[in-house]
Amino acid sequence: MSRLEEPWPGRPHPLGATWDGEGTNFALWASGADAVELCLFDGAGAETRVPLGEQTYHVWHGYLPRIGPGQRYGYRVHGPYRPADGQRYNPHKLLLDPYARALDGEFRPEPPVFGHDGDPRGDAPDRRDSAPYVPRSVVVHDSFPWGGDRRPGTPWEDTVIYELHVRGFTKLHPGVPEPLRGTYAGLAHPAAIDHLTDLGVTAVELLPVQQFVTEPAVARRGLTNYWGYNTIGFFAPHAAYAATPGEQVREFKAMVRALHGAGIEVILDVVYNHTAEGAEDGPTLAFRGIDNAGYYRLLADDPRRYADYTGCGNTLDMRHPYVLQMLMDSLRYWVTEMHVDGFRFDLASALARSLHDVDKLSAFFDVIHQDPVVSQVKLIAEPWDVGEGGYQVGEFPPLWTEWNGKYRDTVRSFWAGERIGVRDLGFRLTGSSDLYADDGRQPFASINFVSCHDGFPLRDLTTYERKHNEANGEGNRDGESHNRSWNCGVEGETDDPAVTALRGRQVRNMLATLLLSTGVPMLLAGDELSRTQGGNNNAFCQDNEMSWVDWSTRDDPAVADLLALTRRLVALRRATPVLRQRGFFAGRPVPGAEGRKDLAWLRADGTEMTEREWHAPDLRTLGMYLDGDGIRQRGPRGERLSGESYLLVLHAGAEDTTFALPGLPWADGYRIVLDTTAPDGLPPAGTDRPAAGMDLPVTARSAVLLRAVRTEVPDTRPLPPSRPSLGGVPTP
Repeated sequence: MSRLEEPWPGRPHPLGATWDGEGTNFALWASGADAVELCLFDGAGAETRVPLGEQTYHVWHGYLPRIGPGQRYGYRVHGPYRPADGQRYNPHKLLLDPYARALDGEFRPEPPVFGHDGDPRGDAPDRRDSAPYVPRSVVVHDSFPWGGDRRPGTPWEDTVIYELHVRGFTKLHPGVPEPLRGTYAGLAHPAAIDHLTDLGVTAVELLPVQQFVTEPAVARRGLTNYWGYNTIGFFAPHAAYAATPGEQVREFKAMVRALHGAGIEVILDVVYNHTAEGAEDGPTLAFRGIDNAGYYRLLADDPRRYADYTGCGNTLDMRHPYVLQMLMDSLRYWVTEMHVDGFRFDLASALARSLHDVDKLSAFFDVIHQDPVVSQVKLIAEPWDVGEGGYQVGEFPPLWTEWNGKYRDTVRSFWAGERIGVRDLGFRLTGSSDLYADDGRQPFASINFVSCHDGFPLRDLTTYERKHNEANGEGNRDGESHNRSWNCGVEGETDDPAVTALRGRQVRNMLATLLLSTGVPMLLAGDELSRTQGGNNNAFCQDNEMSWVDWSTRDDPAVADLLALTRRLVALRRATPVLRQRGFFAGRPVPGAEGRKDLAWLRADGTEMTEREWHAPDLRTLGMYLDGDGIRQRGPRGERLSGESYLLVLHAGAEDTTFALPGLPWADGYRIVLDTTAPDGLPPAGTDRPAAGMDLPVTARSAVLLRAVRTEVPDTRPLPPSRPSLGGVPTP
C-alpha cells in the first residue's frame, strides 16, 4: 500500500467518478466522516491511498490527472464507531462508491467484511482489512454508438408486459450460442427476440439488473441470490450478466438497442427500498461505512438497529435529501444514458413512508412527479411492503400504475373454485375501477397478472396446493403458504389423462382471463411453454434448471398448442379496441344502439344479473358483454373509435352447464373465437357459429369467447361526455 501526493481540489458535483478526457474527478457524500481516503488499485491488486482533503457541504472530493476509464477504486472512510449513536465508520473496510457505473470482482462473505468485532450492537469495530473480499468500483466512460435508437413509446393501453430474468431466459435456449446464454448479449440475440416478437409482447420487465450480491446466510447454504433483490450498486449493470468480462455497460446498452429495434420497451425492476448490507449483523460494503445514519432508517429508541419495512434487514431513508438525490440520479442515469423505458419499484410502499405510515404526499412522490425525465417514462409500483399498513393496492397517486395484487388473488381464487362469487371478478375484468377510478386514474393503472417471479408459475398453480421449497434449505418455512392454487385432485405431477387435461384447461382459463381483461396484462416468462418449478414458490436462490426457461418443451404438442394460443390471444387483444380502452366502462346504454350497454353482466339464462346475484358467494358462472360501439374515447384526430363486440363466458363450476346466448339488442348471432376446452383454444368445426337464443353447452371449468354478430348499421353520431361509473357493475 502506498500514497500519492495530494490530489487537485476537484469539484463536489457530480457525485461519483467522472472522467473528462484528462483525468477523473471523485466526489463522495459522507456527512459525518472525519476523513476520506480514495483507494486506487493497479492490475496486480496493489492499493494506493489518496486522501481527499476537500469537503464542500459534506461532499469529499478531489481530481486526479491521468486517471481514466478502467481504473479500479474504492473508499476508506474515517470517523467514530459508535453504534449507539448510529455511527459505524471503520476505515479497515474498503467501500464501494454508491455512484459507481460498474463494479469488478466478487463479494466473499468472509469475517473481515463485517464491520463489528463479533457483536453488531457493541462498540468494538473489526480491524481486519476487507479489501481482499469485496468488489472494486470502476471508472467508466462509454461512448456507445446508439445510432438511430428510438424508444418504441407504446401507449399504456396497448402495452403487454413480459416479465423475464436475463440469465434464466436464455440459459437453456438452443438458438442462442453457448457463450451468450444467460447474458445481456443472449437476450439481444435474434433467437431470443424472435420469441418475444412472435408472442406479440410490447415490453420486457427485467428482474433486477443493478449490481447485487448474495446474502451471507444464503451463501452459507451453498446457494446464490438468483432473483437479484439485494442491490449494492444502483448505477451499475450486474457484471455477471456480461458475456465478456468488464463489458457489462456496453452489452447492456446493446441489448436495449436490439430490443428497441424490435419495438420492445425495456422496464427495469429496481430495488431502492433496501441494500445488500442487511441488518446490523450484515457486511459493511458501502452505505453503512460511508454514512450509516444518513442512508438508513434507524430505530429512534435504539439507533443500533434498523427500521425494517422490507423484510431484508434495513430500509433506505428516502426522507434524507442526499438519499433521495441518489435515487433520482440513478433513475435519470438509466433513462438518459442506458435508454430504458420505465421502472417497476420493488416494495414501493417502503419508499413512500414519512415517519411510519405510507404518505401520498411524501418527498418520494413529489420529486418523481416534477422530474422532467423520470415523470415521462413508465412507472410501476409494487404497492406493498412488509410493515404495518404497507398494503397500498389502489392507493398510489396518478402517474403511477400498480401491480394489482387483488387481480392476481381474485382470478386465482375464482378458477380454484373458492366461494368468492363473481362481484370482485367483475371489477378485475374491467380495469378495477373500484381501485383506480376515484382518483382520476384510468384502467391501465392496473397491471394485471396471475403469476410472476414470486410464487407458482401457471402450470404449478394447477399442479400444487402446497409449497415444496425444501431445496431452499429453510425447512420449507419460506414462501407463501396460501397460494390460491388447486391441484385438480392430485398433488404434483401425474400421468392421469383426466387430471392432465383438466390442468391444461385451467392454465388456458387463467391465461385467457388475463389477456381478455381491461388493464395492462403481464405474462411470466415460460408460462406459455408450461414451465414448472416443481412446486417451489420461492425460487429466489435457485440458479438452475428449476428457474431457467426450459425451451425443450416446445417439442411437446400440448405446449405447442399453449404457445399458439398465447400468440392468438395477444393478437386478438391488439386487434380489439374494446379490450384496450383508456376509460372505464359506464354500464349505460350506447347512444343509437337500441338499448345495448357498453358493458353488461349476464347470468346463465342470458338475462342481466340482479344486485342479489351479484353478491351471491356460490355463483360460478359469469357472462360479460363488451360493446365495440360503446368506446367513449376518441382517436388522435377526434375520430370515434369502434370495433367488434364480444361476449365472454366464464364458468368455474365443477359440472357442465349451458349459457343462453342473448338475442337482440345484443346480437343476431355469434362466432366462437375461443373455447378453452380445446388444447389450442379453437372450437371444433361446425360448432363455432351458435345462434342467438340457443343454449350454448359450457364445459365444467372453462371459458368461451364469442364475437357478436349484428346486421344493423352502427350509429356514428358523436357520443355525449359521460362520467364513468364503477366499471358498469352494480354499485356495492
